[in-house]
Formats: sequence, C-alpha cells, structure tokens
Amino acid sequence: MFKEKPRILLAEDDLNLGILLVDYLEAEGFDVKLCKDGELAIKAFHGGRFDLCLLDVMMPKLDGFSLAKEMRLANKEIPLIFITARSLKDDKLKGYDLGADDYITKPFDEEELLWKIKALIRRVPKNKAEGRAEIIPIGKYAFDFNNQSLSIAGKTKRITERESDILNYLSAHRNNVIKREELLKDLWGENDYFFGRSLDVFITKIRKYLKDDPEISIENVFGVGFIFNVPAK
Repeated sequence: MFKEKPRILLAEDDLNLGILLVDYLEAEGFDVKLCKDGELAIKAFHGGRFDLCLLDVMMPKLDGFSLAKEMRLANKEIPLIFITARSLKDDKLKGYDLGADDYITKPFDEEELLWKIKALIRRVPKNKAEGRAEIIPIGKYAFDFNNQSLSIAGKTKRITERESDILNYLSAHRNNVIKREELLKDLWGENDYFFGRSLDVFITKIRKYLKDDPEISIENVFGVGFIFNVPAK
C-alpha cells in the first residue's frame, strides 16, 4: 500500500453513497474528506492538501464540471475522477475536456473505483498532486509551504507542520471571515473543545511569527472565527 495515507476529496451530494465510499476507502488505507455540495468542496480544496478528487457531476450550489474547472485553474496536476449517474457521451467528453483523468458511472463496482484511484495516485508525484506554489507571498513575508518556513528581510524561521497547515488555510481564505468550526473540521476532521484550545495556541504563535509586518493581522470575530487581514498587492 502507501507509506502515508493518501488524502481524497469526495464531493458527493448523495450522503448515503458518500458515507459508504468514505467507510470503504478508509478501510483501504485512505483519508477521505466528504463534502455534500460543490461550494463546500472547493472551500475544502483550497484549504487542504489532497492527492485525488472524486467529483459527482450533479450537485447543488456548484456542479462537478464547474468544480473541476476551478480546481484545474488552481492545480493542473491533481487527479480528478468524475462519478455520475449520467452516461451520455457528450458528458464524458466534457469531463475529459475539463481535465478529468477518469470517469465512472453509477452504479459501479467499488473495487474497480479503488484500482482506478490507486493507479492515478501512483502516477502523479505527491508534491505535484498537492499543487502548492513554492513561495506564497503574505504581506512582506514569503511563506514556503513545502519547506515549512517564513522569511522576511533575509531572515527565515522554520515552523511546524501543523502551523504550516493553519497558515496555509488562513492564507487561502485571506481577507474573508473564516468560521472556526469549518477550519477545525477541514484541518482536524472534527470540532471539539480540545482541538479548539490547540487552535488558539497555534493562532497565538502565528501572530508572533507575523509581527514584523504591522499591516498583517489575525482578527478575532466574536462567536464566529477569524479574519486574516493581508494587504492587497
């Protein structure tokens, strides 16, 4: 199998099917994030790290084709598989035209889907699937997500993997309200008291790391979450 659990983003509005797929794929050694509509899926995609995406075509708020188009603008390498009840040739051609790597029609054999997933993940190097820019500008800082470092004025500081994940999430949602509950679920998988306390500690540390640029701030929004204020360039 794989040395580390590959992460899969599953966008599926049929929750019964979604839960069944999550249980099956996690039993096979994957870490699966289930989103019940396209808007939640694109938010999770921009805020997390994934090795492959499974996209239902017919979804509320943002359909699978529109979702794939947005994903491909951000990441040209990550494998995409469409899951759909529609088997029309035009739909399949449209999916491939948008950059899909494969297409599976409901009802399908779970084992067949599993082998499609394994083949695609092995084909794409992990760093390309994650599709992270080498350097992310944050005000006067340069944030190297892959190497977990922050640089400013020739000085570089190493940060932990968890701090890097949180800072990347904040950066992806900069200048917008970030709901505390959604951040916790996207990064930790659940929202509970202990994870919440840990998040507060990490946010305090990140504020200190960014103190050399006074135009950057992590603003608390009472009862909701945060706003990561970063000046527009």
